Amino acid sequence: MKVRKNFMNVNINIDESIDDLQLNGLRLIQKQQGFRFGVDAVLLSHFANVKKKHRVIDLCTGTGIVPFLVHGKYNPQEVIGLEIQDDMVEMANRSSKLNNIMDIVKFVHGDLKDKKILDTLGKFDVVTVNPPYKLNNAGIVNPDDKLAIARHEIMCTLEDVIIAGRKLLKDNGRMFIVHRPERLADIFGLMRKYKIEPKRVRMVQPNTKKAPNIVLVEGQRDGKPFLKWEDTLYVYDDKGNYSEEIDHIYGRM
Repeated sequence: MKVRKNFMNVNINIDESIDDLQLNGLRLIQKQQGFRFGVDAVLLSHFANVKKKHRVIDLCTGTGIVPFLVHGKYNPQEVIGLEIQDDMVEMANRSSKLNNIMDIVKFVHGDLKDKKILDTLGKFDVVTVNPPYKLNNAGIVNPDDKLAIARHEIMCTLEDVIIAGRKLLKDNGRMFIVHRPERLADIFGLMRKYKIEPKRVRMVQPNTKKAPNIVLVEGQRDGKPFLKWEDTLYVYDDKGNYSEEIDHIYGRM
């Protein structure tokens, strides 16, 4: 891999960019072509309830966007990102070095199905995850394709994610998931199967005239049954502009 430049003692490859997260000066290294973070990660970090005393782990972390947003918004004790693709982990750790927060935001290469790795990580107050949302049954998918791994259940299923969440959470710890509304029944069923009680749900719609295309779910390890259904979040208003709430979430207001 050709190194384009050295920026603040961090190597930036020729096919990478440094993006300003518009949050406390944080920056993220991403591929110029390939998987780049979207609104899902931003909404997940906003939906998560994180306190300064918390240990947080983000599963399927990819470029590490959720850990950086969680750190920037809530400044918890520690944030760890777990990712199966070693090149993504290497890039995320360079982002952490770039932001000079390597002692707080760390990235681990590993498979969330590997219980030995999960054991080494300890227990967490909060688990966040933006898992692959497409079932791996829709035609031929290249298992070596980075985008396919991020979008399709190639390396892990929704059930694998819930099992890992259960193992990693402290008693009464919270799990926050962003997914697609058509998988909501699966999410509820699997959470209850592994004793993570669904506690809060929020639908996200592009606008008032289109169906929801994102769902946010909070679950509590060994929690008691009580589900709160929050008001729908609209990304755009009826004039085609970003909604006030989206502007607030992105820090534009």
